[in-house]
Amino acid sequence: MVHSEHNRAKNNGGFALIILGALLLFLAPNIYPEMPELGTMSLIGGIIIGIIGFYLKFFRGRTKQE
Repeated sequence: MVHSEHNRAKNNGGFALIILGALLLFLAPNIYPEMPELGTMSLIGGIIIGIIGFYLKFFRGRTKQE
């Protein structure tokens, strides 16, 4: 079809990863305040997941494809 590329979905889960990273970043340390190790790991995990989502959403499609 002529419009097959136009009709294809362009979201690849990047926005969902950004939201998941933000939720993990803010909520997980408050769930178990008596375990500071878990809070620290959730902070680091939330940042990493958010960075991956940000890359997928905004930078992956902008690279020059040959």
